[in-house]
Amino acid sequence: MLAVSGDVPEGEDWAYEWKWDGVRAIVGVGGGKVRIHSRNLREITATYPELHALTSLTRASLLLDGEIVTLDEHGRPSFGRLQSRMHVHVPSARLLRKVPVHYYVFDLLVMGSENTCGLPYRVRRERLTALGLTASPTVHTPEHYTHVSGAELLGVAAQHGLEGVVAKRLDSIYRPGMRSRSWVKTPLRATQEVVVGGWVSGEGRRSGTLGALLLGAYTADGSLCYVGHVGTGFTEAALADLLARLRPLARPSSPFATPVPRDRARHAHWVEPALVGEVEHRQWTTDRRLRHPSWRGLRPDRDPHEITVPPPA
Repeated sequence: MLAVSGDVPEGEDWAYEWKWDGVRAIVGVGGGKVRIHSRNLREITATYPELHALTSLTRASLLLDGEIVTLDEHGRPSFGRLQSRMHVHVPSARLLRKVPVHYYVFDLLVMGSENTCGLPYRVRRERLTALGLTASPTVHTPEHYTHVSGAELLGVAAQHGLEGVVAKRLDSIYRPGMRSRSWVKTPLRATQEVVVGGWVSGEGRRSGTLGALLLGAYTADGSLCYVGHVGTGFTEAALADLLARLRPLARPSSPFATPVPRDRARHAHWVEPALVGEVEHRQWTTDRRLRHPSWRGLRPDRDPHEITVPPPA
């Protein structure tokens, strides 16, 4: 189930959770085994072996929804650190020690033979809390908050370096695969998922490597629309990794249905629109371009056709 973006709703009908800066994961636990799937149903069990800790916490068969995160030196979620784990199918012991992950469980979808998706959020949350799924430092069942001000919680999130707040209606059922207004996410930073449709070579100290990515998103009619370029926010390792991924995707013409500025198109290396990334940006311009985007990282948990241009505010 997916949330819509919007201002924090207020009222007694809502519960609030922190918005974690990680990747969504559906986790099945049972028979001493764990299976993990990303939001687009790609199995990622081998990528996050730490989550096997769940098998020691319950004898029941469970299907859980939650977020995989990594933490920085101050204990705050760090999407940048998670990048070094997201693309590694079988992490080494050294990487597991250097960049451990944590699983924050926020919903219970199946318990034993019972599908709980049709139960109200308040009931699912009560049952999840009763399970006591906490195994420090890997597995946590974070608090949810009722009878409080969502706006005040958003202020707390800002003070502590969290990504934002997610509000959920107490009477809402869980609708798998659907984006529902029963869940409202309010991030503190403006982020946008984008599809990579090309790149241009770097200059100066970036000579011989990638200078900028050409970005797109799909419109309602299924056309890939050009939404801008990003040339900042890359580490040296990210530049090398992106080039290795982009070169096999080369194609002779632009994948965009809308024009790319001539100064970019003239030197562009076009690619099949197969990679999804995420940028942080200041705002959307009136012509639906990203203003001052900065690269955050690839999103292998997203399908390119999921990435759409948001409607005008």
